[in-house]
Amino acid sequence: MYRDDLGRFKEFKAQGIAIRFGKFSAKENKQIEKNVQEFLSLTGIENADKLLYTDRYPEEKSAITELKRKHAFRVHIGKGIARPWKLVYYRAKKMFDVNNYKGRYSQGDTEKLKAYHSLHGNDWKKIGAMVARSSLSVALKFSQISSQRNHGAWNKTETQRLIKAVEEVILKKMSPQEMEEMDSQLQENPEGRLSIVREKLYKGISWVEVEAKVETRNWMQCKSKWTEILTKRMTTCGFVYRGVNALQAKINLIERLYEINVEDANEIDWEDLASAIGDVPPSYVQTKFYKLKAACVPFWQRKTFPEIIDHLYNTSLPVLKEKLKKKMARKGTRIQTPTAPKQVFLFRDIFHSEDDSEGEDTEEQSSCCTAP
Repeated sequence: MYRDDLGRFKEFKAQGIAIRFGKFSAKENKQIEKNVQEFLSLTGIENADKLLYTDRYPEEKSAITELKRKHAFRVHIGKGIARPWKLVYYRAKKMFDVNNYKGRYSQGDTEKLKAYHSLHGNDWKKIGAMVARSSLSVALKFSQISSQRNHGAWNKTETQRLIKAVEEVILKKMSPQEMEEMDSQLQENPEGRLSIVREKLYKGISWVEVEAKVETRNWMQCKSKWTEILTKRMTTCGFVYRGVNALQAKINLIERLYEINVEDANEIDWEDLASAIGDVPPSYVQTKFYKLKAACVPFWQRKTFPEIIDHLYNTSLPVLKEKLKKKMARKGTRIQTPTAPKQVFLFRDIFHSEDDSEGEDTEEQSSCCTAP
């Protein structure tokens, strides 16, 4: 904990408010905007870029730094937000970076990016400064346009490279203590019954590193394909999103989202919500929710999160239940009970090289929410 957080954290604790981590909600983003604008008014600093990117203005740096110290910038930036001030500061920098929201890349921008990459490699900070874009923006754009990237179905060789790459990146991220424990397990059981904690299979993976190892796919393709593979290997009782199970999973998902009653999607514990469908990774549930709202909620981009959930609950849910009722009337039809999430998996059950070519789960998205 940072010293500048102590006072705020005590206040939050007295109010029964838990300290948050993870993605920022829309409400928190608005509070950050308010805090920044108030601090600019208080100090007379000209704009947010000078406040948050002081190094870009060497002639004014000393004066701005003194104003930030005098008026307790660290405390002010985190006002009303139950998070460490440094996380709020990083979020504010991303929100107010003038190089972060500059619209689509033109053909000229793209050619410059390719040229600078040939000169400077993956030094995204340097390249970003040269094209007046954020380092994250240029890294993601280059990943998308790289001519070596394949599209469409993954072949067996690519899939095996992906599995191996994810395994290597996960092992690299483990602490020395964790690696010692794995070595000890291997010595005790030479047959290789090594185990891995569930969340390490999808949390904190560097997809940029995975992309570099796979070579023929960008990081977004790698992440999406890994979610598909992982879901199949975690779920031992068949596909959870086919036939009547698909309908029941959608019903469970909508009902659970309605029950938790949150104002913003970033407040959802996707790990917990995944249990509504079965033993699947959180990213799988997030993908299914996106497809559900895109297929069932007209103009969902213009609606608030509560409005989206209300539409799904009041309009789509009755239709899904009626469809399920009709399908269940058929002889021999039964619903698969969601599998309770396993907390530990054997390495060999996840990181084997057998062909996962059975294809993605199929579902009737286009008509899932329209009355028969």
